[in-house]
Amino acid sequence: MAYPLTLGTIAFLFAVVFGSPLIRWLKAHGIGKKIRIEEPSGHSTKTGTPTMGGIMILLPVVALTIVLNIANLMGNTLIGRSVLVPMATLVTFGILGALDDIAGLRGSNGHGMGLSGRQKFLVQTLLAVAFAFFLRFGLNLRSVAIPTVVEKIDLGIFYVPIAMFVIVGFSNAVNLTDGLDSLAGWTSAIAFACYGMIAYLQGQAYLAVFCYTVVGALLAFLWYNAHPAELFMGDTGSLALGATLGVVALMTGQWLLLPLIGIVFVAETASVILQVSYFKLTKGKRIFKSTPFHLHFELLGWSETQVVQRFWLAGLLAGMLGIALSLL
Repeated sequence: MAYPLTLGTIAFLFAVVFGSPLIRWLKAHGIGKKIRIEEPSGHSTKTGTPTMGGIMILLPVVALTIVLNIANLMGNTLIGRSVLVPMATLVTFGILGALDDIAGLRGSNGHGMGLSGRQKFLVQTLLAVAFAFFLRFGLNLRSVAIPTVVEKIDLGIFYVPIAMFVIVGFSNAVNLTDGLDSLAGWTSAIAFACYGMIAYLQGQAYLAVFCYTVVGALLAFLWYNAHPAELFMGDTGSLALGATLGVVALMTGQWLLLPLIGIVFVAETASVILQVSYFKLTKGKRIFKSTPFHLHFELLGWSETQVVQRFWLAGLLAGMLGIALSLL
């Protein structure tokens, strides 16, 4: 584990150094967060805080991954292809998120809320199809590990649609979680650290290195995203992190544990689905005061810091259990 942990530290130092220049540049170009009217009134103080901070996560990860794997990437080895998949996922979904952030700032859809849900979902699906096929036919992944079952289960033709669902689902799940200072950052860091440990225990050292590089960059981002945040990751970070987490889970074969290790993301998404469904069925009634889930607890009287700390504690405990189950 010395190598992955050292790379994580290097990624942190790399990212934290250019954090302040990035914030100044974003402020100079007026790239600041807009607040939805349905959010708690306390969130109004966040208006104008620089967003698109996902750049601070993506650049160090991509740069370090390319530099440290250039021979494998150029030689098109299995390790090179294996590193390329999560890195390409991070970049392409990051670009999609950046386009959404920019569209939101310019109000290109007429509401100042970025790309439409339909537009984002279409592009996410197309990207997920490409990565699912590469995982299946480029890396020959086709199975799932089940705790207590010695042999992995071959999914055959069903692997591709399942992989698509995992990638798109978690891209949106992390995006929904990104609503409070440090919430998406901490829960993502925990999830990547857990899958980095699982990859290492399974002998996938290259994947462990990638995961802990992401963790290091996320910790640097959290330096500036600590409450009250100086920088938000925006869709540039959240869409990319969620999709990449899904790919990493698929590459370990332990993706059945992803709903547990990413329990906060699942809860946030489930709250939105339940709220919308119940609202339509009852013609206006609600289950929660607001969704995603973290807003419900804020409106119950929890402070932002309490919500974040309790959510990431839940994520940490679930992650620990997830690692334990992967060993059975």
